[in-house]
Amino acid sequence: MSNPRVGFISLGCPKALVDSEQILTRLRGEGYQIAPNYQDSDLVIVNTCGFIDAAVEESLDSIGEALAENGRVIVTGCLGARQDEILARHPQVLKITGAHATDEVMDAVHEHLPPAHNPFIDLLPPQGVKLTPPHYAYLKISEGCNHRCTFCIIPSMRGDLVSRPIAEVLHEAETLAASGVKELLVVSQDTSAYGLDLRYQTGIWRGREWKSQFHDLAEALGELGIWVRMHYVYPYPHVDAVLPLMAAGKVLPYLDIPFQHASSRILKLMKRPAAAENNLERIQAWRKICPDLTIRSTFIVGFPGETEAEFQELLDFLTAAQLDRVGCFAYSPVRGAAANALPDPVPEAIQQERLARFMEHQAGISAARLQRRVGRIETVIIDEVAEEGAVARSQGDAPEIDGQVFIDGVTHLQVGQLVQVEIEEADEYDLWGRLV
Repeated sequence: MSNPRVGFISLGCPKALVDSEQILTRLRGEGYQIAPNYQDSDLVIVNTCGFIDAAVEESLDSIGEALAENGRVIVTGCLGARQDEILARHPQVLKITGAHATDEVMDAVHEHLPPAHNPFIDLLPPQGVKLTPPHYAYLKISEGCNHRCTFCIIPSMRGDLVSRPIAEVLHEAETLAASGVKELLVVSQDTSAYGLDLRYQTGIWRGREWKSQFHDLAEALGELGIWVRMHYVYPYPHVDAVLPLMAAGKVLPYLDIPFQHASSRILKLMKRPAAAENNLERIQAWRKICPDLTIRSTFIVGFPGETEAEFQELLDFLTAAQLDRVGCFAYSPVRGAAANALPDPVPEAIQQERLARFMEHQAGISAARLQRRVGRIETVIIDEVAEEGAVARSQGDAPEIDGQVFIDGVTHLQVGQLVQVEIEEADEYDLWGRLV
């Protein structure tokens, strides 16, 4: 009897990707095969996203396609919190679970597709099944969020903050490093709040006691000797203590901080944590400690009630902050979000006009900051080798969301290799260099 085969569709953010990896690891550990297409699948699992309307539609369309092509579909992920909406469109799905629900998904698979496991021939790598390239991996340190930002419904889908004990996180990180991973991308909903729910309880790793806390986590991961990149960090005062680790090369000099806006009134309407912090002073202090720090952030324009003066305040913040990597979204109402009830919605035409002005403004800042790196020698990690040469990333670039470094003519390099490059050219987002 051949092992049952499961198809898998993974949508959404890196946190959802980690959920998918955990489900796939459990499936493979129990002898299931992962099928590459609908036709070869005995059933299909769709891990959905429900954050904004476009993501909801993509998830519903993916469920519909899987039903049309295969007919046997289990749904999991953030959209699973809205079962009625899924069933109204696709009543024939076999099972619906919410986010971070590996056990429930496996129960549904067992019910509709029992395993045929042979432990002597079904081998599973110690790091589990990964959906990223072999040289980097996401390390999810917690689930959920304690904040109630008015534009966000993630806590209603993924719950309040639940941190993983630090020893468990560090053992996983060590296993990933031993498997050949050269870069760990630390993800959560609020990385700097890590351990708050555990009251910063301690754990033992490599014979030393560590607190389940942001600084100790960064310091411990820095002992692995690989790149460690921090995502989703809120600018709380205790983040300052991690900057010396970045300056010392223990973790990458990179902070992904979703500022979202610069107007204090808009930030209060958003109910953003750390809204009262003086972010410009914090950024200047960080750069004094670690001059090579790369700061990436995301912003929302056209939030309900945003005036032209408040939008201009945001542009002035960009000029003063000189952020390296920036993404921006026009506000989009999300079903169930408190911001939908706020007065004075900004017309879509004005939203789009502000979005275009924002991106044009930031493009000039980004181009100038990258131009300052021309002539420098930097360490980069190779992501791809093609006929024309290699595609890499610098320490200031996270995969898929930031820029790239192109190295023409070198085809002998290996994916995951760390090499030194002299930067020769830059545009608004990317760099070009030669191998040193």
